[in-house]
Amino acid sequence: MNDHKLRPLLSAACAVALASAPVVVDGAQASAVPGAHVASQTRQGQTVDISVYSPSMDRTIALQVLRPADTSTPAPTLYLLNGAGGGEDSANWAGQTDAAQFFAGKHVNVVTPMEGAFSYYTDWQRPDPGLAKNLDNNGVNQWTTFLTRELPPVIDATFATTGVNSLAGISMAGSSVLDLAIQAPELYRSVAAYSGCATTSDPVGREFVSLVVRLGGGDAENMWGPDNDAAWREHDPYVQAHRLPDIPIYIAAGSGLPGVHDTLANPRVHIEGKSANSILTNQMLVGGGIEAATMYCTVRLAQRTQELGRTNITYNIRPTGTHSWGYWEDDLHSSWPMMATALGI
Repeated sequence: MNDHKLRPLLSAACAVALASAPVVVDGAQASAVPGAHVASQTRQGQTVDISVYSPSMDRTIALQVLRPADTSTPAPTLYLLNGAGGGEDSANWAGQTDAAQFFAGKHVNVVTPMEGAFSYYTDWQRPDPGLAKNLDNNGVNQWTTFLTRELPPVIDATFATTGVNSLAGISMAGSSVLDLAIQAPELYRSVAAYSGCATTSDPVGREFVSLVVRLGGGDAENMWGPDNDAAWREHDPYVQAHRLPDIPIYIAAGSGLPGVHDTLANPRVHIEGKSANSILTNQMLVGGGIEAATMYCTVRLAQRTQELGRTNITYNIRPTGTHSWGYWEDDLHSSWPMMATALGI
């Protein structure tokens, strides 16, 4: 697809789609980072809203934790990441899926950051004025540091977990979870990536990443530097496929063609005051285009990991399906048995 045709499609699609004492994690010591702590905690039923102070970002981060019904024995933890909106808008796991009901009877802690919009959940190289509007630290994002070093020991200590973790994410975070697993290869027992794009450093991949960041008012050069900076390749799961940890991994994408959730029977297209037909049309055209792009990335990664002889990765490449929540809810259900086994549930 020509670049001038790809740019508006990706822009629109991303707008639609808009994780104390040392603990043992997968056989390794994950030491608590001095200063990281729970700043606030409010519980309603099995849902706990917390804020955790991040020393690297010098601010508190809002998170939602779904607790198991039985908290008398330790449970493992699933870090479940939102997409480009970072959970700061209505396009999040809590508002768009049955995640709360699905996990209600399962012996697992589900931790979801409710911030991080347009950040790719990575460590940025420098401050970004465009992303500073919601930050206390002039837009310096240090999400890899927070998610892999600062947050897990705090969660483990606060909720008396088993210290065993898995990771899953959609869309923007579908790319991020693969990179996080590469950056912290001993932290997670399994990883699931739904409708992400694993190729982030080639010209099309860089343009896609830059478009997502620009939707939030940011500049991707502040994240991974100019196009020729080695950081782009360092954080490209396709280029770094040989560094993916040898753990169960689930990667899913649809073809972009209309599927079971691309009909008026989908309750998510019925929003008060808006035309269901218009929402559905947008989901099929714009969401279909972006999902076709993620399919391209996913097929390339599948070919690459096959060349590397990797047998630990399950690919769910669907003949239909757009870039939308119905499919991600299905993916969560489909990948859960793999994650549950890895978590020891």
